[in-house]
Amino acid sequence: MSGQRDLATLSGLVGNSVAMENLRLQISQLALRDATALIRGETGTGKELVARCIHTLSSRSAGPFVVVDCAALRDTLLESQLFGHVRGAFTDAHSATLGALRAADGGVLFLDELGELDITAQAKLLRCLQERAVVPLGAVNPISINIRVLAATHRDLENMIRNGRFREDLYFRLNVLGIHLPALRERRDDIPFLLRHFLERIAQLYREPAVEFDVPAMAALCAYDWPGNIRELANAAEFVAATSRGGCAGIGDLPPYIRRPGLGVTVPGVTHLIPLEQAQRELVQLALSETQGQVSRAAALLHIERRRLCRLAQRYGLRH
Repeated sequence: MSGQRDLATLSGLVGNSVAMENLRLQISQLALRDATALIRGETGTGKELVARCIHTLSSRSAGPFVVVDCAALRDTLLESQLFGHVRGAFTDAHSATLGALRAADGGVLFLDELGELDITAQAKLLRCLQERAVVPLGAVNPISINIRVLAATHRDLENMIRNGRFREDLYFRLNVLGIHLPALRERRDDIPFLLRHFLERIAQLYREPAVEFDVPAMAALCAYDWPGNIRELANAAEFVAATSRGGCAGIGDLPPYIRRPGLGVTVPGVTHLIPLEQAQRELVQLALSETQGQVSRAAALLHIERRRLCRLAQRYGLRH
C-alpha cells in the first residue's frame, strides 16, 4: 500500500528526464528522515510541490502541512504570525492565536522564500528551532512543539552570509539535508510532457479538446530557455489554449516573447528560425518523446530509416 502511495505522489512530478528520475529518488530518501531540509532552486521550479511530496511520503503525512511565506512576514506582525499571541497581547488582540509553528505541531512547517526573512526575524526563528519551543507574544512560559522544518529559497544564501544579510548559524540549522531542483532548461526532454499535462488540465477545466502543437512550434518551445521555469511554461500553455484558433497550434500561436525575432534570424515570411543542428536534435527528441522511445515509430514519423534515427539519437545523447 505504501509503495502505491509513493508512486501516486511522485507521479505528480511530471517528466522522464534523468534529472527528474534523480529528483524522485532524492525525495523518497528525504521522506524517510525527519531532519530539517533546505530545498533550493530557481523561481518557478516547484519547490513547494517537492516539499508537499516529502511531507506526503513521510511518517508525518497525517499531520498538518503549514506554509509560511517569509517574504510576507514584516516587523510588527512577525511574532504573532510565527509564534502566535495570547488575548490582550496588543491592541486588537481580542482572542488568542496559535501561530504557524504551533499550527504545524505533529506535521511539517514549510518556510517558503527563506532568503527574504529579515535578520531580526532570523534570530527569533533560530531560537525557536534550537529550543523546539514557542513563547507566544504576551506569554511567559514556552510551549513545546514537535515539527519538521522544510525551507526553500532561490537566493544564494552563502553570498548573503558573506554580506551579513543571513545568519550563518540559522543556515547550518536548516541545511541539514539538501536538495537542488533543476531549472527547466536543464531538463528540456520533459517540456513536451509538461505541456501535454498542462493542456490536458486546461481542457478538462473548460470542457474542450486539448490543444496540440505542430513540430516547428514544439521545437521552438523546447529551444526556449524558460527563465520563469515551470510556472512560465504553465502560463504559456494557458496563453495558447486561450488564443489559438484550432486544435493544432503553430509558431504563430505562441506567446510573442517566445517567437520574437530576436530568438532567431528574421527573413520574409518566416517568424522564427533556429540553427539547423539544433532543430534536427529537437525534432529527433520530439519524435522519440511522442512515441515513448519506440525507434521504428519515431523513424516513420520523421520519414527516415531506423538506423539513421539510431545514429542521430546516439549523436545527440538522447535516450530511447
